[in-house]
Amino acid sequence: MYKFLTRQEELLLLVIWRLKENAYGMAIKAKLEEFTERKWSFGAVYAPLSRLLKKGMATSTKGEPTPERGGKSKVFYTLTTEGKKALMHVKKIHEVSWQGLTSLEL
Repeated sequence: MYKFLTRQEELLLLVIWRLKENAYGMAIKAKLEEFTERKWSFGAVYAPLSRLLKKGMATSTKGEPTPERGGKSKVFYTLTTEGKKALMHVKKIHEVSWQGLTSLEL
């Protein structure tokens, strides 16, 4: 049984997967804005990221402190096996749901 994902969590997991070793807060936010063509607040990014960590679908590690960030470290995110499985489950749901539908008339 797979844990439920919100649409935000699904998008975050996809972005983390795409960014690979460059998946940190600002890069994630920028990629989400690129994909969705809308602005994302930091809260809209970090709240679901926190849930994904608690659900065991992602992990975080701190990088080295940098002078550009005032000595602060970036936090990098990676998918866990559980996160990958959840994404594949959502993909399957989308494929089944859209099967046989070719276009929507506006």
